[in-house]
Amino acid sequence: MRTRPGPPRPGTGASAGPTDTARRIIRLNYGFQLLFNLLWWMPVFYAYQKAAGLSDGQIFGIQSIYYVAFCLLEIPTGLIADRIGTRNCLRAGAVVMTAANLVPVVSASYTGFLLHFLAIAAGRSLTSGAASAYLYDGLRAERCDEHYLRAEGTARALGLAAKVVCWPLVGPLMALAHPAPYVLSAASAAGSLVCAAMLPRLAGTGAGSGRAEGGRRGGAFLRDAGTALRCVASSRWLSLVMVQGVAVFTLSRICQVNLFQPILLDHGIAEASHGGVLAAMTVAEALASARPQWLSRRLPPVAWVSVLSLALAGTLAAMTLAGPWVVVGLLCLFAAATGFAFPVQRKLVNDAVPAHAPRATLLSVESIVDRAVCALAAIAAGAYLSAGHLDALLWHSALATAVLLGVFQLLVRSGAVARDRDGKQAVPVPDSGRTGTAGTGTADTGTADTGTADTGTAGTGTAGTGTAGTGTAGRDDGGPEAADRLPG
Repeated sequence: MRTRPGPPRPGTGASAGPTDTARRIIRLNYGFQLLFNLLWWMPVFYAYQKAAGLSDGQIFGIQSIYYVAFCLLEIPTGLIADRIGTRNCLRAGAVVMTAANLVPVVSASYTGFLLHFLAIAAGRSLTSGAASAYLYDGLRAERCDEHYLRAEGTARALGLAAKVVCWPLVGPLMALAHPAPYVLSAASAAGSLVCAAMLPRLAGTGAGSGRAEGGRRGGAFLRDAGTALRCVASSRWLSLVMVQGVAVFTLSRICQVNLFQPILLDHGIAEASHGGVLAAMTVAEALASARPQWLSRRLPPVAWVSVLSLALAGTLAAMTLAGPWVVVGLLCLFAAATGFAFPVQRKLVNDAVPAHAPRATLLSVESIVDRAVCALAAIAAGAYLSAGHLDALLWHSALATAVLLGVFQLLVRSGAVARDRDGKQAVPVPDSGRTGTAGTGTADTGTADTGTADTGTAGTGTAGTGTAGTGTAGRDDGGPEAADRLPG
């Protein structure tokens, strides 16, 4: 029999500890996130494709196609996730990822690598936030919400740590068997499929609900898309939380992917040392991701994300004045701030999604906004670098972030946004079979230092014959996972 925690003590909102089912969900989520994102070929894919006869134009052209494909697939796969459920999405994504990693083994050609990256885009878009959403909804169903933040951060930290351990082994393994990086990546993806297959069915699902696991039956995908867009338009708080995440995503992506090597080279740090610096940054981000509860409760989570975003911007600006060793330290500090920010921002967005809204589709919208801004920033970064103005790029990025967050804080403190945040809004789902009242969820985000989050009474109304869920398949793309630096 599954044990249930006792009622929370007055004023705490916390249970005594996770239930057996909650522990199982957390552990399997750790395994899935680690194995699914363990891409052994990441450090060598460029050299591997060069050895296969591809030119630089072909290699970077494939990367560009991958980036575009990922963006285009976000909304369709979000709609699919809301229909078939997070658990099924995780399984589907793991199957696609396993097959994708085997394509270069079968065909080490331009066509093979193009198909490989397109399949990677499809697999990742299917699971880009489903694991986070399954964890969020699963712990909520077990009344263990307060464990979400730490579980999310620890999963991210474990994935980052796995890269630090495994990536140095790729060279020797590749010398023994040339396709080893892709075979090992496929084996890891297959392991994530085992974890997804073992995930328990979420509590509260069944014939009457149909949302929490199987998705709503019938109707058109476009209806979910329309509901999601209406939700973003009507909820000022959700829109602002999404906009705040753009700063974290863009700064992290641009620094850790596009500007990482130019910054080091500009300070005279040789390429031979770049791997060691990347490993140090990954360790710093992993430690911070695993401990978001270290953040003080003196500031609410939404303020912490702004503070950490400003820290990222300030770190970039400081690099223009620092020497080589200081720059390495600043890059590690940048990575640590990123590690703290992402779990908190991820929970803010999940809490801000109103009751009965299609969670997967909404977070796909957020992901597309993040990537669109990042794409524009990457174009600007290329122009600055071509002109030899790296320092100007870092300063302008810092100033733009400060202005964006200043405007954000002014809007957050406006009365209209405060009423929206505390108004217990719900988004009606236009299913004709629903006869009950639409639930009214709150998005009181709790405190970051304890990892708790008062999610209020999200989804308290009844719908049809079962309880109305909060939506299942979250799509927190998570921004630029340091452990998952796909090119482009």
